[in-house]
Amino acid sequence: MTDNAITDIDHFFIAGINYKKTDVSIRGRFAINTDQYHVLLQKATDKGLTELFVLSTCNRTEIYGLANHPEDLIELLCSETTGSLTAFKELAYIKKDKEAVEHLFEVAAGLDSQILGDYEIVGQLKQAVKFAKEKNFIGTFLERLINSVLQSSKFIKSNTALSSGTVSVSFAAVQFLRNQVRQIENKNILLIGAGKIGRNTCKYIVSHSGASHITVMNRTDEAAADLAESLNVHYADYSELQQQIEQADIILVSTNAETPVILKNNITATTHKILIDLSIPNNIDPSVSDLSNITLINVDDLSKQKDETLQKREAEVPHAKAIIEEHITDFFEWHTMRRHVPVLKAVKQKLIEIQYADHSNNAYSSPLDLLLCPDNTAAIQKVINNMAVKLRHNNTHGCQYIEAINDYITSGIDS
Repeated sequence: MTDNAITDIDHFFIAGINYKKTDVSIRGRFAINTDQYHVLLQKATDKGLTELFVLSTCNRTEIYGLANHPEDLIELLCSETTGSLTAFKELAYIKKDKEAVEHLFEVAAGLDSQILGDYEIVGQLKQAVKFAKEKNFIGTFLERLINSVLQSSKFIKSNTALSSGTVSVSFAAVQFLRNQVRQIENKNILLIGAGKIGRNTCKYIVSHSGASHITVMNRTDEAAADLAESLNVHYADYSELQQQIEQADIILVSTNAETPVILKNNITATTHKILIDLSIPNNIDPSVSDLSNITLINVDDLSKQKDETLQKREAEVPHAKAIIEEHITDFFEWHTMRRHVPVLKAVKQKLIEIQYADHSNNAYSSPLDLLLCPDNTAAIQKVINNMAVKLRHNNTHGCQYIEAINDYITSGIDS
């Protein structure tokens, strides 16, 4: 971090796109993987940006940071995406100051998720911030903000039913299959991808679908084997991908690959198949849906499902927002006081100097000796505490209080 880093909340911006205005194909163009994130942060230094992070999930790509102008963040983000700067600006939302802070709180609480109350976003947020922190892009401002956001999210999860029940993209996929597929226990299910979403999906299939013919594949065969062993299902080497696609009745894909792993020409059988793409960018070529025997489902389709769990969660929204507002108030009080710290320090130093001058002919030989006197120490701290309260509640410029205190001291602070 540089000494002249921007720290004022007036310069805190968020710019992003999400599921509300863009579909899967568009969001895929602005998704940021780890390598792109690394390069992006390197470029940030050249732009003079010191505090920022990028949150890229299946539902959104957002950049948060301190900057002179939001365009600085937007240009940085789009320099590493396949989507154009022009397209992003046309679709993006830009928020600043308190509105940006509120947005981050709501994202972390699951209020802004495609599936209300989806708590997986918290892990994704932590990972995004951790990566930026390792590259020294999380300073005092963002550190405090993120901690407040995570505390709020945790409190909401513990004290409301906003995240109650089991609802996520992974679970929604299994719920879709249960509702749409007859005799699912007899179907051959292929799961491609053994990452977090893949693992969760496989767990839900095992525990909620009743299916027994489940095969797991992953580009790293060892990961597929470990997952299969832990859930007592089958696994196949990735080299057998084409053969497994032909044999499967249902295929779920979540590999985080930058390009599709299933193409139209991979579908050679004429029997009906259900393909579910849980990834952004697409891991299944959308043109696969042109085939008459294929039903292709993506994350946007899954998010449209409604059930009793979601209805219960919607009833908890007002409670969650009230909790968020309390944490936001605490954060802004901290930020206000932090802005006044230099003023408070300057006033305290001034008081010490004045007290020392007033007692220079007495037994005190230095400012340190003076401060060792309990009466003087208490008097100075009382003035500082009173000033801090006034600054916090009145939001008045400190210079006015310096003048007032100097007049008061001149007339005799300890008289």
